[in-house]
This record gives sequence, C-alpha cells and structure tokens, in this order.
Amino acid sequence: MSLSLSDTGAAPAPASARVSLAPVLELRGICQSFPGVKALNNVALRLYPGEVHTLMGQNGAGKSTLIKVLTGVYTPDQGQILLDGRPIRPASTLEAQQLGISTVYQEVNLCPNLSVAENIFIGRYPRKWGQVDWGAMRRQAADLLKQLQIEVDVTAPLARYPLAIQQMVAISRAISVSARVLILDEPTSSLDENEVDLLFAVLRKLRAQGMAILFVTHFLDQTYAISDRITVMRNGEREGEYTCAELSRLALVNKMIGAPADAADADIVDAAGANGGAPAHTGGTPFLRARGLGRKGALAPLDIDLRQGEMLGLCGLLGSGRTEAARLLFGADRADSGAIAIDGTERGFQSPRDAIAAGVGFCSEDRKHEGAILELSVRENIVLALQARGGLLRAIPLQRQQAMAREYVQALGVKTASIETPIGMLSGGNQQKVLLARWLATAPKMLILDEPTRGIDVRAKQEIMDYVAALCRKGMAILFISSELPEVLRYSDRVVVMRDRKACGEYQRGALDETSVLQVIAAGEHSA
Repeated sequence: MSLSLSDTGAAPAPASARVSLAPVLELRGICQSFPGVKALNNVALRLYPGEVHTLMGQNGAGKSTLIKVLTGVYTPDQGQILLDGRPIRPASTLEAQQLGISTVYQEVNLCPNLSVAENIFIGRYPRKWGQVDWGAMRRQAADLLKQLQIEVDVTAPLARYPLAIQQMVAISRAISVSARVLILDEPTSSLDENEVDLLFAVLRKLRAQGMAILFVTHFLDQTYAISDRITVMRNGEREGEYTCAELSRLALVNKMIGAPADAADADIVDAAGANGGAPAHTGGTPFLRARGLGRKGALAPLDIDLRQGEMLGLCGLLGSGRTEAARLLFGADRADSGAIAIDGTERGFQSPRDAIAAGVGFCSEDRKHEGAILELSVRENIVLALQARGGLLRAIPLQRQQAMAREYVQALGVKTASIETPIGMLSGGNQQKVLLARWLATAPKMLILDEPTRGIDVRAKQEIMDYVAALCRKGMAILFISSELPEVLRYSDRVVVMRDRKACGEYQRGALDETSVLQVIAAGEHSA
C-alpha cells in the first residue's frame, strides 16, 4: 500500500507505530526553479522523531536540491518548511544548524590537519577567562564520541583516522550543536562493509535516542538494512512515501526509474537463473582479463573477460559500481586488489598512461570535466591523447594534426564550422563525437565508453552507436556503460548487471529484457 500526497501537497501519516506522533520536520508543496529548469515541483516530506527516513531516486531526481532547501542553501519559490509545526525559513546552513538541522555530506567537510577535538568544536571552542579551554574541549569531544561507542585519541590529527572514523567525527559535530534532525548525504559511498556496519550501529543508537534521520543513498541493501520509511523522488517530484515493509526491492527500482509496476509484486526468488543467466563462453584468450579487481569503498572484487570484436555492457542503477569499474580498468583509480592481463600478459595500470600504452582508451561520463577541454579547438582535443602518449618532446606536426582532425570530423559527421572552432561551442552530441575521435586517433584495441550518449539528441545517439558497433565488428573490444537499459541490451554481446558496487549477474545477448534486468538488480543474486 503506497502513501500518497493530499491535494495540498502535505505528506500522509506513516503506516507505523509512530502515527500518533507529530513530525519534527515537515515540507509541504516545495517548488524550486532555476533558469530553464524546474528542479522541485510540489514536493512533500515528513521526518518523525526516532526514525531513519531514506530518500531515494536516480541522478537528477531532485534529492540534492531538496537537501539544499532544507539546509538553507536555497530559498524555495513556493511551499513551507515546518519545524515542530512552526514555519521556518533558514537563509543559510548556519541558520539551519542553529534551528537544529545538521548535515553530514558525502565528502567529509572537516579539516584533516586539525585534531579530532578541534574539528568537533571548530568555531565553537569552549572558553575560560577569554582563552580556549583545551582541557574542556578534549573532555567534551571524548564524551561525545563515547556516546557513539567510538574511543580515539581526540588530540590526534583527524587525518590519522580512516574515513569511517572521520564520518563519526562529523556526526559528533552535528549532534554537539543539539541537532534534532540529522541529514546524511551519501555517507557510505566511500566506506567498506565493516565501516558501513559501524555507521549503522551509530545511527540505530541515535534513532533510539529520538533523533530524526534523513538518509540519502543509492544502495538498495543499505536502504532495507537501516530504514523505517522511504520517500522516492523522480524528475523533481515526490513519487511516493512507503514503509520498508510494504515496498519490495523490485517495486522500489520500478518507482525510481518510472518503469511499469505490473511486475512489482512478482516473486523474484532465483531471478538470475529464471531468466537464462548463464554466462557467455567464447573461445580464445580475452584481450582483457580482470580477476578480483577491486577498491575499498568503491568496488567489490570483480572478474571481467573482454574479447576483441565483442561489446560487453555494464548496467545497473546509479551508484552500482559501473563507473568505478571503468576507472579501475583504465588506471584512473588505483585498485587495492586483483590483477589485469592484456593479451594474456599481466599488466599493472598505475596510471591512464599505462592503459593507453596497452591499447586501452576511455571516454568518461563527465564530458565537461574529464573529457573535453572547452577552450581548446576541435583539432587540439582530437590529438590530445595521442600527443600525451608521445610526450611533450615529440610534438605532432601541425599538418598531421590538421589532416587527422579533418579525417575524423568527416568520418564521424562532426558538425563544426572549422577544426579550429573551440569544442565548447559545439553541441553535446558533437562534443561526444570529438572525444570518441580523440581515442580512435590512438588506434586502440579496446575502448571503455562510459555513458557515451548521455544528454545528446536521438539522431546523434544513433550515429555514435552505429559507429561504435562498426568498430566492434572490425575487431575492437568495447566496454559499454549506459543508464539506458534498451541501449545496453540492444548493442551488447554480453551484459554484466551491477548492484551495490558488485556484479550480480552475467548474461548473453537475448537472455534479458528490461523487466528481467530490474528483477536481477532487485534480487541481487549472482548467476552461476
């Protein structure tokens, strides 16, 4: 049974034992617009004392904007924020904190060079006779951490401790200002399983003490491990509010992505096996073979084989580990475990330069920050990777650069006034074609394409994917990552389904459709 909004935009009472309690914090009919974009439309949310309420939704659903409204970063265009039934309108994060609303962000925003105690009380140092009372500060810091069952040397620099302890310090700072509402924005994204367990033990203790906790995450297992209720957002709107008990994992996935709910109550036991999930087997030595490749807090050990002339698709929800896998395979991030072999020879990628030298190219999903250099010309962007491989002392002659750029502009159908036009003046689709040309210029044997068609028009998508498919037919190995399930299923020879930073199934072409992919994600089972 879903809990829906009334016509006024107010959230319904939760179907739980807390129904008789009043919410400590309530949002009604929140709207927030930016030039050309309506980020939030009539959104409602209620947080009750003594509960963990999880906010879920895909990228762009409006979660971050809603948190910024709650914490005073944005002032909503319409709607009300009520604290204990009284309207509030925080104009800054400091004002929100003074009202009892504290936030711990994904990236711990503390000072690693200062001590643990200084970080907890920064800006609020206890004083005596006009001086900082260091003894009192250390005692109070130790007492606060002990409440969370954490015992560390509070005089030591914060940088000495792992990220999980730093998260606890951030939480201690939040509750030290008499917070009644604690907002945790993706706090587990860089934690391993043991550290997540530690964090959840702390949250359960705070919940038992009556704190209202808003938990933002992409991880399904964590949601069901800690949550009392879930609010799902999609496209800037509140899709619904549910108790954990009434919402299956498959139904939650469907609601997040807007898929039809006809299979929401289906039995998903052994979903992996029921959909023909036997892994594909092809002869010959793989071009790339990864075994046990992983990174603490980012990706559980992963096995991947990829042959030349094959397209392997990675699919899963945002935060499932797809991009993390791509970055480890390219050496953009350093793996903690496992090994990579290229053409049967083990290779340790210490940096992207090593991967490029081995014949691997990588088109990042972050086109603006990790791909295109907007101020440089189309020509300069195309030759960039090839020039980097050769080194600064072996400059590519200008005439060769120009010939190469013209060749790829024509082959890929890049619409530009000139090869000297700054790439920032091109459309998103044409920028993506230029980035593809950059890696083709290095004559790679394998391409990693992370969301190569995100944010571009239908025709440009088709042109790019047709070109990539043709490269694959000519013998190039392609690792293809996309949030669009039809695209992954249509082009991939095999598909690996990711969930919560690990692979939960590997399937041959035709073994899955959109519904069964969602079932595998929801079941979280690994095919044998």
